[in-house]
Amino acid sequence: MTQEIFYARGLRFECTRCSKCCRHTPGYVFLSEVDIDRLVSALSLPRQTFLRRYCHRVRYGPVRRISLREKPNVDCILWDDGGCSAYDARPLQCRSFPFWASCLATPEEWRDHGQQCPGIGTGRLHTLREIEGWLALRTEEPLIEA
Repeated sequence: MTQEIFYARGLRFECTRCSKCCRHTPGYVFLSEVDIDRLVSALSLPRQTFLRRYCHRVRYGPVRRISLREKPNVDCILWDDGGCSAYDARPLQCRSFPFWASCLATPEEWRDHGQQCPGIGTGRLHTLREIEGWLALRTEEPLIEA
């Protein structure tokens, strides 16, 4: 017997642009090659300049990954003047939130993330197909192991 996925009928989410996921809380924004290409293009920077200015390597479990830097106040390095300075080219991790495997692991995880994000549980209904599409993109755009 197969257990039904709790989000089989979809989930409601609409970004309120509150920036809680971008500011005031430390964290990592891990990047794929596609993410770097998009950001380099959007910021009109050579790749090495972008990596030096905006990124750092972090140990995450047994691997090292490339992550966006944070400002001294732990805001994302791309946060500027009320919003993301590279919004249209933001990394998949940012674009796909909250449709991450970790957020969707259980109904409790979804509710816990909803305690921090006012957009979870509101707005339009995202279908199972859309949600699975976001999950598949992470597989198609693997994170860089540095």
